[in-house]
Amino acid sequence: MGFSYKPLFLLLLERNMKKTDLLSEAGLSSATLAKLGKGEPLSGESIEKLCLYFHCQPGDLVQYIFPDTSSQPAEPEKRKVRSRQPRAGKKPGTQKLRTKH
Repeated sequence: MGFSYKPLFLLLLERNMKKTDLLSEAGLSSATLAKLGKGEPLSGESIEKLCLYFHCQPGDLVQYIFPDTSSQPAEPEKRKVRSRQPRAGKKPGTQKLRTKH
């Protein structure tokens, strides 16, 4: 699904503000406001302007929403470690070491 600016929108509601108020008061562009409405990623500069204006952290403004639960990072599978066995017909310790020339 992508980014959700619901925390920012709730903050705007608490302060009786509209998104368009961010144009003049926080110094955001109309293109940035359009990205907010579409849930698209913002530039670091835009996030910084919002954080400075609201005196908050980025996580107070935006959250990432996974498309579905199967896309979330899963526990890494444990790999089976195989012990090194000498090849058939070779005695341990008799293999030649490869050297780079």
